[in-house]
Parts: sequence; C-alpha cells; structure tokens
Amino acid sequence: MAKFLVKGHRKLNGEIYISGSKNTILALIPASILVKGKVIFKNVPRIKDVEVMLKIMQYLGAETLFQDNTLIIDTTNLEYRPLTINEVKQLRASILFLGPLLVRFGKIKSYLPGGDVIGARPLEAHFEGLQELGCKISVKGNMILGSFKKFQNDTIILKEASVTATETLIMASCLSSKKISLRLVSLEPHVQHLCRFLIKAGYRIKGTGTHFLEVSKGEKIKRLVSFYVNPDYIETASFLALTPVIKNKLILKNNDYESLDAILSVCKAMGVNYSLKKTDIILKPSLLKGAKIQTGLHPKFPSDAHPPFGVMATQAYGVSFIHEWLYENRFGYLNELKVMGANVEILDPHRAIIIGPTPLFGKEVGSLDIRSGISLLIGALYAYGETVINDVEKIDRGYEKIEEKLLNIGAYIKRLE
Repeated sequence: MAKFLVKGHRKLNGEIYISGSKNTILALIPASILVKGKVIFKNVPRIKDVEVMLKIMQYLGAETLFQDNTLIIDTTNLEYRPLTINEVKQLRASILFLGPLLVRFGKIKSYLPGGDVIGARPLEAHFEGLQELGCKISVKGNMILGSFKKFQNDTIILKEASVTATETLIMASCLSSKKISLRLVSLEPHVQHLCRFLIKAGYRIKGTGTHFLEVSKGEKIKRLVSFYVNPDYIETASFLALTPVIKNKLILKNNDYESLDAILSVCKAMGVNYSLKKTDIILKPSLLKGAKIQTGLHPKFPSDAHPPFGVMATQAYGVSFIHEWLYENRFGYLNELKVMGANVEILDPHRAIIIGPTPLFGKEVGSLDIRSGISLLIGALYAYGETVINDVEKIDRGYEKIEEKLLNIGAYIKRLE
C-alpha cells in the first residue's frame, strides 16, 4: 500500500485545473454499451476507478484508447459475458453495467459491486425498478442473476432517489420502443449529463433536470458519438477547502457553476473570500467562521463535499455543525482528525460538532475512503510537522494527478511505496 508524506503548514499559491467528473464518466462508460459503434469522451479524468471500468468493458469485447484525457470506446464487437471478474468487486459503479447489459442481451450474471464502506448502500431500488420494467432479478450469495424478455410496465416510481438506481433505469429504459415514465428520479449533475449523452446518441429523453423523465428508443441510434465530460464539482469543493493555507490567491480553473450553488452558499456562510471570473474561482486569504452544513440530495449540499469542509471547519472561529443526511459511516475522518488535534464531537452517526480554530499536528493516519482520504490530505497541508497518510490508492480512485496539482501550488507531498 502506498503512502503520502506531507510536510504541512506551507502557504500555497497558483492555479489548479479541475478535472472531468468522476461520477459522470463512471456512468457514461456503461452507457456506451447502448451505442453499437464508437464513442469519444473528452475531458476524462485518468483515475483508478476509470481504469477499472475500462477493464470491464475490455472484458466484454470493447476496444478502448485513452490518451491525453480523451477516451475512445468502440463497442462494435461487444458480446455478452458473465461479469465474474474481480474488477466488478472493486467499486460501487460496476452496478451500472446491470441495466444496459440485462436489457440488451437478455441476461446477466454478475458479482455484487464493491466500493467504499461509508454506510448502508442497498441495491433494492435497482432490483425493484428493473423488476417493474420486466426483468427477473435474484441474488444468490455474492452473485446477481437476471433475465429479460420484454418491457411490462410504462411507469416506474423509485422508492428512493438513488443516483445509481436512476442511472440504471434510464439506461435500461432506453431500449423500449414505448415511452417509459421514470418518476422521483435523482437530479445529480451526473444523472443529467448521462441523459444529455444518451439524447445525443439518438435516444429520446424528456424532463432532464426534473424528478420526472420520459425515456424511449429513438428512431435512429448514432454509431459515432462525441461528448465532453463536465468538470467535477466535488473536486472543486475539495480544493475550496485549501482556503486556510492560501498565501495570496489560489485560482481554481474550469468549474461547472451550475452544480456549485449549495457549495458556494456554504462558502459564503463560512466567510470564504472568493470571486468568480468566467469559469475560474479565485480564492484569497479568509477569516473563517463556523457554520451549519447539512447534506442532502441535489441541489442541496452534496454528501461527498462535506468531509473537506469538515476539515476546513477546524480552522474556522466558532462552532460548526454537520448533519450528514445520507451515510451513517461518513464521520470516520473526524476520528483521524482528532488524532491530529482537532476539537471534534460526533453526536451520533449522522451529526457532529467541530469547534475551531484549532492547530493540527502531523501524525500517521489512514485513508478510509476516497473523500476521507482527500480530507486528511487537506488536513495534512494545514498541520504543523510531517503527516503520513496510508492507503492513498483510495485517493487515486477519485482524484487525478493529485500530487502534481498540489506540488504545482507549493505543497510538499511525496509518495512512498
């Protein structure tokens, strides 16, 4: 397992370019199964999760070329194979192959997906939605078994606004000749961009950006589709948390403002000194203050953004209250921050208080998941002395060229194998 050695409490200046959205491309790769030809994705982040998803596509017979953040996938020779390879168990997003494979090929046999342990993440919404569409689904041990012959219902109401369940049902419904109404779907930016890609490919989707979609197969599906991956708003949120160690200014380039309303609202509440210019966010030294951070479904403050902001709260004057609405195991990073000197109280699995400002000191800590990993890296940049962060492969799953980006703005970070 690799480690990061970080020498903290250095003032940072410069520019960081925000990479393409991890969550968008992880949905677009399985969606390419619905294009019997070639897709070209631009602005794709080179991260571990993308590499794993591409190995699954290659296993299914797709040809892939990934160069200079442009990804080409040729699905011309795609064929059905049971997803009984280890890559499926490495990440949660592998569940997104379920819908398009099942409906296109009429059967599925797959390992259950893996992923970060941040709380209960049941798959019932996926299975129940597919069953209502007409699929037969069962789970035996660690295996998903399914079959499909024809669509049976034209209205599916999600019992929860699950992002991946929404994406699964959108992709499955695309092969219906009749309109399928998907109701109470999630609104996350990556869901909307999935819809835009499928529309560009020739499928019919009405209601993008609302909780109510109408999905069906178009008259002519394109065999060549090019699509630009939106900037990653969670990466923007993560680097906004560098505010306490800015010397003069830090410029975050290539941002998607449409996805940042709730995040920038909390920045204002915490006193972050920022300005917007074209697609740039310009950060300057700030006198931070405690605030209430309550996560929720989009367009509310995203759960993935709260750990970096929780670290930033350690440097804010007063009390910050975090209400993690969704995941009950998301506060693990706070226990690591306690080791570094943070004044933190976890009230219950969904609520915590952070009192600041408190100095942090370099210690040896562990990356529990992608977002806790980046948060502890940010905390290490605040801290006095040296910090060792273990299991940094988890950070690699979601953040492209993290060392290079931080080194370019003056941080000291070294990877130890």
